[in-house]
Amino acid sequence: MSSQPELYTISVPDTAIEKLERKLADADYPDELDTADQWPYGSPLADVRRLANHWGKKFDWRKAEAKLNELPNYRKPVSVEGFGDIEIHFIHKKSSSPNAIPLLFCHGWPGSFVEVTKLLPLLEAGEKEGKPAFHIVAPSLPNFGFSQRITKPGFALSQYAETCHRLMQDLGYEKYVTQGGDWGFYVTRIMGILYPDHVLASHINMVRAHAPTFTSHPALALQHAVTTYTEAEKKGLERSDWFTSQGQAYRQLQATKPQTLSYAFADSPVALLAWIYEKLVDWTDGYAWTDDEILTWISIYWFSTAGPNAHIRIYYEAGHNPTDLIPDRERASEWVGSVQLGLAHFPREITVVPRLWGKTLGPVVHESVNEKGGHFAAWERPDVIADDLQKIFGKNGRCYKIVPGRSGY
Repeated sequence: MSSQPELYTISVPDTAIEKLERKLADADYPDELDTADQWPYGSPLADVRRLANHWGKKFDWRKAEAKLNELPNYRKPVSVEGFGDIEIHFIHKKSSSPNAIPLLFCHGWPGSFVEVTKLLPLLEAGEKEGKPAFHIVAPSLPNFGFSQRITKPGFALSQYAETCHRLMQDLGYEKYVTQGGDWGFYVTRIMGILYPDHVLASHINMVRAHAPTFTSHPALALQHAVTTYTEAEKKGLERSDWFTSQGQAYRQLQATKPQTLSYAFADSPVALLAWIYEKLVDWTDGYAWTDDEILTWISIYWFSTAGPNAHIRIYYEAGHNPTDLIPDRERASEWVGSVQLGLAHFPREITVVPRLWGKTLGPVVHESVNEKGGHFAAWERPDVIADDLQKIFGKNGRCYKIVPGRSGY
């Protein structure tokens, strides 16, 4: 029998905060070119200086920490084959409804469990209005946030999927649904492949799919051959091309030589700040980040239980540990027919594909096409994610009553 979850309080030692402040005070900064537009070169010096100064002198981590501790935080060991028990931190917001649907929310990089926080009140308010109720489980993935660091090689997508699945089982949720973007897309998709009797439906907000072919999807390929892309879809493909040519160097580094990059993150909070800040801006749709929001996100990485560099290892391990069922991460972008699928399309996602491509992923039961939004959808557009979930699992949704034993709302 698995151990019971224990309430968890996030509590960063004073010495860690003091060390961060010293490092920020002693930081050296690079120069930059004399040009009005610095963004093509990366995070602008003026922005990083301002944020680092705010982080070291004005940002109140204790206030942010107290806010995070208002959430129902838990930790428990989860057994993963070949790796033993792994301590997992997670948010577990239970509904009082006997018909509530278990929902796993899976974050990616450079996000964290904090992304679920804007969804919680929207889903709770919807439940009071007669919309579907959810038991929400939002873990810190291993090597992220306040979950354990993995020191043994080979902890790849199958192991991340197993961690999340075992956590849901340990909490008593034999059958459940999922939501995810970024690595959450990959992890939840792999869960559907490995545990098809348990993962009944998935909603994704990063639609990584390919054009249908006559070999894989002949009917869709024929439709694709005669369908003209809309202007929005053409712009989406341009966005995808931008990411491929200008935006994915980080991924190549993290997927090939993570240890070399780790020295910068372990030693320099400014390096970590600049690295993640670039993505928060580049990958969102004009979202008005406040300095405190940004620094809360970065602080969760800096003060991580696993340390400020372990998070990038997922990129290497996902690409270097093939299995028969999961030969590479592209398996997540192929057909998974056992899982009912909801898609949310956003114009400033890092890859934006035509709607028809998304239908190659599985049996699509719901789509939302949104005029604004980017990569961190649960943070930028929690209204869309909540609305999609409520429509998919509500009384008029295609997945109404999908979870056995939960027969109504």
